Amino acid sequence: MPHVQSAIAVFAQLLSLVPKSIFSKLSRQHKPKRAPRTFSQWSHFVHLLHAQLAGCKSLRDGVMGMNAASNRLYHLGVKPVPRSTFADANNTRPCAMFEALFGELYTRCLSQAPKHKFSFKNKLLSLDASVIDLCLTLFPWAKFRTAKGGIKVHTVIDHDGYLPAVVTVTEAKCHEVNIAKLLKLPKGSIVVFDRGYNDYMWFRQLCKSDVFLVTRLKSNARFRVIERNRTDRATGVTPDHIIQVADGEKTMTLRRVGYRDQETGKCFDFLTNHMTLPARTIADIYKERWQIEIFFRFIKQNLKIKSFLGNSKNVVLSKVYVALIAYLLLAYQKFISKIGISLHYLARLAQRNLFQQCEILDLVDPRRERLKPSNSSRRSLLTYPDRTEGG
Repeated sequence: MPHVQSAIAVFAQLLSLVPKSIFSKLSRQHKPKRAPRTFSQWSHFVHLLHAQLAGCKSLRDGVMGMNAASNRLYHLGVKPVPRSTFADANNTRPCAMFEALFGELYTRCLSQAPKHKFSFKNKLLSLDASVIDLCLTLFPWAKFRTAKGGIKVHTVIDHDGYLPAVVTVTEAKCHEVNIAKLLKLPKGSIVVFDRGYNDYMWFRQLCKSDVFLVTRLKSNARFRVIERNRTDRATGVTPDHIIQVADGEKTMTLRRVGYRDQETGKCFDFLTNHMTLPARTIADIYKERWQIEIFFRFIKQNLKIKSFLGNSKNVVLSKVYVALIAYLLLAYQKFISKIGISLHYLARLAQRNLFQQCEILDLVDPRRERLKPSNSSRRSLLTYPDRTEGG
């Protein structure tokens, strides 16, 4: 894989965050059946990543965008490629390569990520799944309902930096709990999920693995109160009970925490196997689960998942994992640069200035550019006004 110079263009700076040694190792482990002669695995990855970051809507759009910047591709270690070659690579080169690269980059990115906002030291994870609709006529392998196709993206979000830690893509008809039971979560971690994952057999599995859970109590759940803890209603906590829930002929001891939102007046019942955390913290943990919904919204709005570069399952999975890699690279750049804007605005800036020859920080803060020595050949930058984190 060629050397990537990090100060040439915005795209090159993002690509420089992918270690050459890791990519070369994965390339050897996931060789395609037919060895590439001119279109290397690195070139394939760069073209796919460009399609994501630039917001390309089709195969033709992606190839045209790269060809338009052909005089700048040398520094990326790639060359313009015919559309047919790109399409053939998408269909034949295994998506497992990009899945493995996603896992490696998550570990690398996590080392720079800020810790979650709670005082406890346990790893905090959120678990959920989102369906991406597909046209059944074009994607017959992704049958969901009678006249509807789709895939389901099962995701575990690490609240240290709100990074996707584990992502599994299945057909949309696959139930969330079936995938959840296959997860190997870190010992002592706290995983939060909605009522769609309510399965007492899985809860037992989590308890045996020393994993804590936080979820909503189903309205029709059968349980018996065996102990009542003191509560401070000023915090919004109503009951704090140790209960036994019915699991067929067996019972299971869990904790029920009631909470009343002072702004909306709505009442919630939470279920957990963590017996020592303050009741209000349990309620706040579940509220933090909303971050995984924000992640799904970002992926669908900013990265091109619904428009694919082909119709085969391999193409779709490759596109999804490259989209996740794009998310990690943007997050990693945000962490190491300490950029005070949201990922949404950083993604927009990168999209509009992908081949601009400037530092990424200059896009975020145009004042840095004005303080530098003037350069008449430097093109003006497309920038957003300053925004604080949280957008």
